[in-house]
Amino acid sequence: MKQFITSVFIFSACALSAQSFELLPNSKDTINFIDQVGKKQGKWVLMGKHKPGNCYKPEQKAEEGAYKENRKVGNWNEYYCNGNKKNNLTFQNGRPDGYAIMYYENGNKKEEGNWKNNKWVGDYKLYYENGQVQHDFKFNAGGKRDGVQTYKYDNGQVAVEGNFANGKEAGQIKEYHESGDIKAIKNFNNGDVDIASIKTFDAKKEVAKKDDAAKYAPNKSLTEIKKEEIVTAGVGGNKNNIVTALNGQHILYNKNKQVSKNGTFKDNRLMEGKAFIYDDNGLLNRIAIYKDGIYVGDGTVEKEK
Repeated sequence: MKQFITSVFIFSACALSAQSFELLPNSKDTINFIDQVGKKQGKWVLMGKHKPGNCYKPEQKAEEGAYKENRKVGNWNEYYCNGNKKNNLTFQNGRPDGYAIMYYENGNKKEEGNWKNNKWVGDYKLYYENGQVQHDFKFNAGGKRDGVQTYKYDNGQVAVEGNFANGKEAGQIKEYHESGDIKAIKNFNNGDVDIASIKTFDAKKEVAKKDDAAKYAPNKSLTEIKKEEIVTAGVGGNKNNIVTALNGQHILYNKNKQVSKNGTFKDNRLMEGKAFIYDDNGLLNRIAIYKDGIYVGDGTVEKEK
């Protein structure tokens, strides 16, 4: 299963926190209302003019939802600059908590599921940009994969399916060629494969060859990686400005000079290590843990005191 890599879940930090904007003056309107003590209340619609430095037009809707005592509550929608919906989130007491849907800029779904305590719980789907389901997962209350998990090719054909228990492979896992023919059958116990039980099969039908790495790797392409700063562990923190491919131990930084990935890479894929996800204010929101190129769960994020 190593070649099938789950994505660093794209529950984008920009959707998780209130945006900075120019506060509107107090008035009797129920839209964008600030009470006498300076707290946002009721329905709010944020336009481009409230989010300076972005690509929105001044009178273009960027975000809408409700506040209670200065905290987001209920259903909130955010939009791309082209007008398509970016995400639809449920908030409780200022934090995302409940059903969530994220979209690609073309309007197709990107992710959907239930978000609780900074984790996906219950049924979860990740989609290809063409609209096909990529991952069909089930998470337990602790945010670990539990039950039947399914990976799919971008043509809709099942790539891998099998049972997980508390985040680890359990029982029989089947892998398929993109043609639909069985590729391998493996038996697992608590995440460890029984090597003697592995059976492999050749494809009976031919399909057009595609770049599996590009389809399954959640990590950035080399072009995107070059936009980040790369420091190689063991070189004393010196930057590598010339990169052909990431292999071995590396640390990647985002534009804010914060660590975005730290671990062992193979052909630009994060194989062993951590991916750090921040909100728009630069606060650490999630730590995704990878093992053998597969997302295995979230690390602990210390809360602000």
